[in-house]
Amino acid sequence: QVQLVESGGGLVQAGGSLRLSCAASGRTFSSHAMGWVRQAPGKERECVAAIRWTGDSTYYADSVKGRFTISRDNAKNTVYLQMNSLKPDDTAIYYCVSDPFFPVLTALKGRYWGRGTQVTVSS
Repeated sequence: QVQLVESGGGLVQAGGSLRLSCAASGRTFSSHAMGWVRQAPGKERECVAAIRWTGDSTYYADSVKGRFTISRDNAKNTVYLQMNSLKPDDTAIYYCVSDPFFPVLTALKGRYWGRGTQVTVSS
């Protein structure tokens, strides 16, 4: 069992930055792929970033490439999402997601989900 708790969301002006954190509990964290999925009102869920358990392979949605960076610290059971050059279109609830299999996670079918943290970008 893996439990995920997100933090770091908030209100920021366009062009600003935020760093989201996801603290995971459970012994399997270091062997799981981790990712961030966002859901905006009226829009489909989108996997914006994911990272393999080894940390040596990542995925980014085209909408965030060059602006967002995902990283993980297996010693701290934590995954991060650094978000720079934020746009109003980035406004959404951001969920931390975990799954043993990287392709399952990027397909929005990850096994474990956090409760989400709200990110609001004002214009």
